[in-house]
Amino acid sequence: MKWLFKWLLRLVLITVTLVVLVIFFKDSILRVVVENRIRALTGMEAQIGKFTTGILRPMVTVENLRLYNTPAFGGAPFLDMPELHIELDPVALASGKLHVTLARFKLAELDIVRNELGQTNVMRLGGKPGGDYGKAGGGGIELQGVEFAGIDVLNLSLGSAKFIDLADKRNNREVRLDLQNQIFKNIKTEADFYGMGVLLWLRSGGTQWPAAGGPTGKP
Repeated sequence: MKWLFKWLLRLVLITVTLVVLVIFFKDSILRVVVENRIRALTGMEAQIGKFTTGILRPMVTVENLRLYNTPAFGGAPFLDMPELHIELDPVALASGKLHVTLARFKLAELDIVRNELGQTNVMRLGGKPGGDYGKAGGGGIELQGVEFAGIDVLNLSLGSAKFIDLADKRNNREVRLDLQNQIFKNIKTEADFYGMGVLLWLRSGGTQWPAAGGPTGKP
């Protein structure tokens, strides 16, 4: 379970970094530029249905974000996110700190794929050259060039996760979480994210997750 929530932390770091990029260049950046940046960070093709930025305050809403696996993992859909909404503290942002006052993260589906070589797509996320978006370690969270100052309120909704083994379809299975509007407050460290993950796991009924290496095929 720990590896899955560590990946979710990485995904949040990627999306927050993109939000900062959009806010600073909202008058000139185009959707295709954001999609290309996601591709550079993750190696995956991206499609964004719509994104809007705040005029009077730093905020971004991304709608219908979809990522697609690379050819090494079958090229099938990887992630379906109907909504990502982030609001930032403008005073902290002006001083080089990333203080998220509100984050709303709705993930409809996540497809985790293990290829014929035994590699798993989520473990290779961010592994492309130039994909150093940040790191989490030592209890704190660091972003490249920005000090992470925490998330005041996180509203998280999770739909389902599919586990696909390209080498053996008998290992394929789906886990439905169906968690809606789960509220977490004052998230500042990697430990806070793991604690959040444990609570989500318990609220979902203690669903058994596959190991980090890929689907296990266990019931």
